[in-house]
Amino acid sequence: MENVKKFCVDSSRFGKIFYEEQDILFFPRGIPAFEENRSWVLVGDNTSALKWLQNIERPSLALPVTSPDAVKTDYNARIPDDDLALISETDEQEAPEKVSASDLALLIVVSIPEAAPWNMSANLRAPILINLKTRRAVQVIALNEEYPIRHIVFPDDVREKMRQDYQYRENQAKAQSNAQSNAQSKGSDASC
Repeated sequence: MENVKKFCVDSSRFGKIFYEEQDILFFPRGIPAFEENRSWVLVGDNTSALKWLQNIERPSLALPVTSPDAVKTDYNARIPDDDLALISETDEQEAPEKVSASDLALLIVVSIPEAAPWNMSANLRAPILINLKTRRAVQVIALNEEYPIRHIVFPDDVREKMRQDYQYRENQAKAQSNAQSNAQSKGSDASC
Protein backbone atom coordinates (compact mmCIF):
# COMPACT_ATOMS: atom_id res chain seq x y z
CA MET A 1 0.00 0.00 0.00
CA GLU A 2 1.39 3.35 -1.08
CA ASN A 3 1.85 6.02 1.58
CA VAL A 4 0.10 9.16 0.28
CA LYS A 5 1.36 12.45 1.65
CA LYS A 6 -1.38 14.65 3.05
CA PHE A 7 -1.20 18.43 3.15
CA CYS A 8 -3.27 20.91 5.11
CA VAL A 9 -4.34 24.50 4.63
CA ASP A 10 -5.95 26.32 7.54
CA SER A 11 -8.64 28.22 5.66
CA SER A 12 -10.20 31.23 7.33
CA ARG A 13 -13.56 30.21 5.80
CA PHE A 14 -13.55 26.41 6.29
CA GLY A 15 -10.96 25.68 8.97
CA LYS A 16 -8.46 22.90 8.29
CA ILE A 17 -8.69 21.39 4.80
CA PHE A 18 -6.69 18.25 4.14
CA TYR A 19 -5.73 17.43 0.59
CA GLU A 20 -3.29 15.35 -1.44
CA GLU A 21 -0.94 16.56 -4.14
CA GLN A 22 -3.25 15.08 -6.80
CA ASP A 23 -6.07 17.36 -5.56
CA ILE A 24 -4.20 20.54 -6.47
CA LEU A 25 -5.36 22.52 -9.48
CA PHE A 26 -2.46 24.53 -10.90
CA PHE A 27 -3.24 27.81 -12.68
CA PRO A 28 -0.09 28.69 -14.71
CA ARG A 29 -1.29 32.31 -15.11
CA GLY A 30 -3.08 32.49 -11.78
CA ILE A 31 -6.63 33.83 -11.85
CA PRO A 32 -7.28 37.45 -12.90
CA ALA A 33 -6.84 39.65 -9.81
CA PHE A 34 -5.03 36.74 -8.12
CA GLU A 35 -2.18 36.12 -10.57
CA GLU A 36 0.33 35.24 -7.83
CA ASN A 37 -1.98 32.60 -6.34
CA ARG A 38 -1.58 29.57 -8.56
CA SER A 39 -2.37 26.50 -6.46
CA TRP A 40 -5.99 25.78 -5.54
CA VAL A 41 -8.14 22.91 -4.31
CA LEU A 42 -11.85 22.41 -4.89
CA VAL A 43 -13.82 22.02 -1.66
CA GLY A 44 -17.46 21.65 -0.77
CA ASP A 45 -20.25 19.25 -0.06
CA ASN A 46 -20.74 16.69 -2.84
CA THR A 47 -24.51 17.22 -2.68
CA SER A 48 -24.29 20.97 -3.26
CA ALA A 49 -24.02 22.61 -6.67
CA LEU A 50 -21.95 25.36 -5.05
CA LYS A 51 -18.27 24.56 -4.43
CA TRP A 52 -15.30 26.67 -3.44
CA LEU A 53 -11.91 27.09 -5.05
CA GLN A 54 -9.66 27.41 -2.01
CA ASN A 55 -6.23 28.88 -2.54
CA ILE A 56 -3.54 26.96 -0.67
CA GLU A 57 -0.94 29.74 -0.73
CA ARG A 58 -3.31 32.33 0.76
CA PRO A 59 -5.73 30.65 3.20
CA SER A 60 -8.05 33.68 3.34
CA LEU A 61 -8.77 33.39 -0.39
CA ALA A 62 -11.64 31.21 -1.63
CA LEU A 63 -13.89 31.72 -4.65
CA PRO A 64 -17.43 30.31 -4.95
CA VAL A 65 -17.86 28.27 -8.14
CA THR A 66 -20.42 26.01 -9.76
CA SER A 67 -20.94 24.00 -12.89
CA PRO A 68 -22.25 26.12 -15.78
CA ASP A 69 -25.14 23.65 -16.18
CA ALA A 70 -26.42 24.61 -12.72
CA VAL A 71 -26.98 28.14 -14.02
CA LYS A 72 -27.59 27.81 -17.76
CA THR A 73 -28.51 24.38 -19.07
CA ASP A 74 -27.60 25.21 -22.68
CA TYR A 75 -24.20 26.70 -21.76
CA ASN A 76 -21.66 26.01 -24.50
CA ALA A 77 -18.54 28.11 -24.11
CA ARG A 78 -16.23 28.39 -27.10
CA ILE A 79 -12.67 28.23 -25.76
CA PRO A 80 -9.66 29.80 -27.52
CA ASP A 81 -7.12 27.24 -28.77
CA ASP A 82 -4.20 28.88 -26.93
CA ASP A 83 -5.99 28.33 -23.59
CA LEU A 84 -6.55 24.68 -24.45
CA ALA A 85 -2.84 24.37 -25.23
CA LEU A 86 -1.87 26.02 -21.94
CA ILE A 87 -3.70 23.46 -19.81
CA SER A 88 -2.49 20.57 -21.97
CA GLU A 89 1.17 21.19 -21.18
CA THR A 90 2.99 19.46 -18.34
CA ASP A 91 6.43 20.05 -16.92
CA GLU A 92 7.70 16.80 -18.47
CA GLN A 93 6.44 17.48 -21.99
CA GLU A 94 8.01 19.43 -24.80
CA ALA A 95 4.76 19.74 -26.76
CA PRO A 96 1.19 19.86 -25.48
CA GLU A 97 -0.76 16.64 -25.49
CA LYS A 98 -4.01 16.42 -27.49
CA VAL A 99 -6.95 16.98 -25.15
CA SER A 100 -10.25 15.14 -25.46
CA ALA A 101 -13.52 16.65 -24.26
CA SER A 102 -13.77 13.96 -21.55
CA ASP A 103 -10.52 15.30 -20.03
CA LEU A 104 -12.02 18.76 -19.54
CA ALA A 105 -14.30 20.32 -16.97
CA LEU A 106 -15.74 23.82 -16.70
CA LEU A 107 -16.57 25.86 -13.62
CA ILE A 108 -17.94 29.36 -13.39
CA VAL A 109 -17.25 31.85 -10.64
CA VAL A 110 -20.30 33.15 -8.83
CA SER A 111 -20.68 36.33 -6.82
CA ILE A 112 -22.91 36.17 -3.75
CA PRO A 113 -23.63 39.58 -2.18
CA GLU A 114 -23.57 39.10 1.59
CA ALA A 115 -26.53 41.38 2.29
CA ALA A 116 -28.52 40.23 -0.77
CA PRO A 117 -27.76 36.58 -1.65
CA TRP A 118 -30.82 36.50 -3.92
CA ASN A 119 -28.82 38.71 -6.30
CA MET A 120 -26.22 35.98 -6.83
CA SER A 121 -24.69 36.28 -10.29
CA ALA A 122 -22.50 34.02 -12.40
CA ASN A 123 -19.68 35.01 -14.71
CA LEU A 124 -20.63 33.11 -17.87
CA ARG A 125 -18.15 35.03 -19.99
CA ALA A 126 -15.04 33.85 -18.13
CA PRO A 127 -15.31 30.17 -17.21
CA ILE A 128 -12.55 28.21 -15.52
CA LEU A 129 -11.30 25.44 -17.78
CA ILE A 130 -9.74 22.42 -16.05
CA ASN A 131 -7.74 19.60 -17.62
CA LEU A 132 -8.62 16.67 -15.36
CA LYS A 133 -5.54 14.70 -16.51
CA THR A 134 -2.87 17.34 -16.00
CA ARG A 135 -4.71 19.17 -13.15
CA ARG A 136 -3.88 22.44 -14.92
CA ALA A 137 -6.54 25.13 -15.10
CA VAL A 138 -7.07 28.57 -16.54
CA GLN A 139 -9.79 31.18 -16.39
CA VAL A 140 -10.56 32.02 -20.00
CA ILE A 141 -12.54 34.60 -21.89
CA ALA A 142 -15.09 32.59 -23.85
CA LEU A 143 -15.48 33.54 -27.48
CA ASN A 144 -19.25 33.72 -26.91
CA GLU A 145 -19.82 37.47 -26.73
CA GLU A 146 -23.47 36.89 -25.81
CA TYR A 147 -22.47 35.48 -22.41
CA PRO A 148 -22.59 38.15 -19.68
CA ILE A 149 -20.12 38.68 -16.87
CA ARG A 150 -23.01 39.09 -14.39
CA HIS A 151 -25.75 36.61 -15.23
CA ILE A 152 -28.39 36.68 -12.49
CA VAL A 153 -28.72 33.09 -11.27
CA PHE A 154 -32.24 33.02 -9.83
CA PRO A 155 -35.46 33.89 -11.71
CA ASP A 156 -37.26 37.03 -10.55
CA ASP A 157 -39.99 35.17 -8.61
CA VAL A 158 -37.42 33.11 -6.67
CA ARG A 159 -35.33 36.20 -5.98
CA GLU A 160 -38.36 38.06 -4.62
CA LYS A 161 -39.32 35.12 -2.38
CA MET A 162 -35.73 34.88 -1.07
CA ARG A 163 -35.67 38.62 -0.40
CA GLN A 164 -38.99 38.48 1.48
CA ASP A 165 -37.85 35.47 3.55
CA TYR A 166 -34.60 37.24 4.39
CA GLN A 167 -36.42 40.43 5.37
CA TYR A 168 -38.89 38.44 7.52
CA ARG A 169 -36.02 36.69 9.36
CA GLU A 170 -34.24 40.03 9.85
CA ASN A 171 -37.42 41.59 11.30
CA GLN A 172 -37.94 38.57 13.58
CA ALA A 173 -34.35 38.82 14.85
CA LYS A 174 -34.74 42.57 15.50
CA ALA A 175 -38.04 42.03 17.34
CA GLN A 176 -36.48 39.32 19.50
CA SER A 177 -33.47 41.51 20.25
CA ASN A 178 -35.75 44.43 21.18
CA ALA A 179 -37.85 42.20 23.42
CA GLN A 180 -34.72 40.98 25.21
CA SER A 181 -33.44 44.55 25.63
CA ASN A 182 -36.81 45.66 27.03
CA ALA A 183 -36.91 42.73 29.44
CA GLN A 184 -33.38 43.48 30.63
CA SER A 185 -34.11 47.18 31.11
CA LYS A 186 -37.33 46.42 33.05
CA GLY A 187 -35.42 43.95 35.17
CA SER A 188 -32.74 46.51 35.93
CA ASP A 189 -35.40 49.10 36.90
CA ALA A 190 -37.02 46.67 39.30
CA SER A 191 -33.76 46.01 41.14
CA CYS A 192 -33.05 49.72 41.82
